[in-house]
Amino acid sequence: MTTEFSGNAQSMSLVGFTAVATITLLLCVMTGPDRDDLDEFYTGYSSLSPMRNGLAIAGDYISAATVLGTGGVIALFGYDGTVLALSTALSLMLLMFLLAEPLRNAGRFTMGDALTRRMPGRGVRMTACAVTLAALLPLMVVQLAGTGQLMAFVLGFSGESLQTGCIIGVGALMISYAAIGGMKGTALIQILKIVMLLGSGMVVAVLILNRFDWDPGALFDAAAANSGVGSAFLSSGLQFASGPSPDLDMITAQLTVVLGGGVLPHVTMRMYTASSARQVRRSMSWAVSGVALFVLIITVVGFGATALVGRAVIAQVDPQGNTAYLLGSQAAFGADVSSAETFLFTTVTTAVFLTLLASVAGMILACANSLAHDVFAARVQEMSPRREMTLARLSALAVGIPAILLATLVQHRSLQPLVTLSFCLGASAIAPALVYSLFWRRYTRTGLLSTLIGGSLAVLLLMPGTNLVSGSPVSAFPDSDFNWFPFTTTGLLSIPLGFACGWLGTLASGRRKSEEQRHEYEAVEGWILAGAIRRNR
Repeated sequence: MTTEFSGNAQSMSLVGFTAVATITLLLCVMTGPDRDDLDEFYTGYSSLSPMRNGLAIAGDYISAATVLGTGGVIALFGYDGTVLALSTALSLMLLMFLLAEPLRNAGRFTMGDALTRRMPGRGVRMTACAVTLAALLPLMVVQLAGTGQLMAFVLGFSGESLQTGCIIGVGALMISYAAIGGMKGTALIQILKIVMLLGSGMVVAVLILNRFDWDPGALFDAAAANSGVGSAFLSSGLQFASGPSPDLDMITAQLTVVLGGGVLPHVTMRMYTASSARQVRRSMSWAVSGVALFVLIITVVGFGATALVGRAVIAQVDPQGNTAYLLGSQAAFGADVSSAETFLFTTVTTAVFLTLLASVAGMILACANSLAHDVFAARVQEMSPRREMTLARLSALAVGIPAILLATLVQHRSLQPLVTLSFCLGASAIAPALVYSLFWRRYTRTGLLSTLIGGSLAVLLLMPGTNLVSGSPVSAFPDSDFNWFPFTTTGLLSIPLGFACGWLGTLASGRRKSEEQRHEYEAVEGWILAGAIRRNR
């Protein structure tokens, strides 16, 4: 089948993109904070209902990298991609059951607030901000670079200058979302995004299942037959077959996603918008339900893309498979497309475009909040709310501009290493720091800094040696080979190192310091674990 979109579909998609950009910007202007109130800008006064807050959490969690990247892995590698999709849902469930309530009780606006509940200090806040930026900047670059590729693919242009112009224009729009809308404005965009994404995805999944007489087994068999690798498509290890230890590589990759996905700062900041422990539980229930539904949808669409389009065609269009979700959606409508079906397909492309917009807006907001609150406001004893909000908006600009510039530079390279880098930092630095600081009574300030710095350095040192960066035709530098760590993630070493650094740093603090921290933790234990009191500071 052809991978080109009809002129009618391209025209309607352009109209849809323009309409979404206009409506969402208007929403941000209408719902953004109209006073110099930090609680309104950072948390929206915690005024969202559990359902709306849960949908916003799911919207933040399901990024464009998840929609396009995970869909591509399912279409190219079958079983391995399905396990990856399930791992993303499991990560959010882990956040729900283990960290959501303590985070909400310990924090106020940022991850730095949660970490300094027990160990106040400007050094902790600045380190938390640095890790926040390091974890989210790569994801922002991936989403922005994907914007140019998506619009070029859907609208049918190939000029590099046009793709760069799309990145710059959309990046400016995303900065505006974060600076104008604050937490409440971006939440409404996330809600609109997740509703459109799930709604359009369900329609596509239903059409694909209808093509196979509602028999998932027939869909999987057709995908395997059209994959070019036969039964290996439905077995584990296909994605990692070229490495020296496929099984170990696969387990490590899934563990990295499970530990790292749910603790990234743009997701955890949504915990602070719940007004009570009961609300955060109900919000997370809605979020997990939405993500679980999306996992089912993307699995059907991914296998449908391979069954109807073919694995070879998908890989030819994009070696990473990032267009598989759109190709599968196009194939679901068949060759003869009516006006109604063209409209439905336009809804799919618009939902993906909105996913790109909303994802980066949430990440920019998380970084800007951390810069303003943890770095700049921490330097001044009594900074006025007006000044801090102004700094937060300027911080959105300071974060967004470098992300746009980097996206224009790397838009034609494989971006998978950047996605993996973010998840590795989450699993190796942020997850150990949150678990230790929320639950370990003897955890010290030295242990916390050792966790954040040691885990991050381990990832940054190991990542250039992985096979995603060099040593394979689909790596970021396919013509080079400095692959000395032959795995797709750094988790095999960096996750244990992150936890070990925190333990060793705490031991190095000495027994007296550990006892002091134990007494300090016992004083706030009821607040952190049970939400007995929510202290604002």
